[in-house]
Amino acid sequence: MMALEQALAVVRAIRRDEDVVVTTMASSKVWMDLGPLHPRDFVFVPSCMGHATSYGLGIALAQPERRVVVCNGDGSMLMNLGSLVTIGAQSPRNLTVIVMDNGVYEVTGAQPVPARADFAGLARASGIASVHRWSSVDDWRDGAARVLAMPGPHVVVLEIEPEPGRPAPRSPGNAAARAAALRSALSS
Repeated sequence: MMALEQALAVVRAIRRDEDVVVTTMASSKVWMDLGPLHPRDFVFVPSCMGHATSYGLGIALAQPERRVVVCNGDGSMLMNLGSLVTIGAQSPRNLTVIVMDNGVYEVTGAQPVPARADFAGLARASGIASVHRWSSVDDWRDGAARVLAMPGPHVVVLEIEPEPGRPAPRSPGNAAARAAALRSALSS
């Protein structure tokens, strides 16, 4: 298993300036802790649990020339499994969904998820052909750039060490203002 900080540091290292990165829950907290937000970063706080994949899909369809990377938790993915079927049907070549699988609802108290879902199998069953799973940060680092350079959609499942007691993310500002800033960044 790898630490969430390690997994997201890999994404930060290979992101391109025109990429859009959507994070949610614990990933949002860590993404903000790793450094300043890019204008095309959009972080979801707990009130938006489960919605990152839908937003990422919408951005990918509206902005097909940009790579869109969604950093989602396993609990958030469980709340919106239907988005995998829609991603499979729409098949946006520029979308990558990374599921941070730590087996717990971390920011709400580290309660175990009801069952260990096979997110790779669910993605394949949803019509997504490019599905990958890593448990080692070294293997993830070696494969991440290659996967993100290929046409998608992709689902990447990363085995993450749970960190009970991790604080929930705090909003980096007014949601409407952040949405307007993202809209502006996407139009440039």
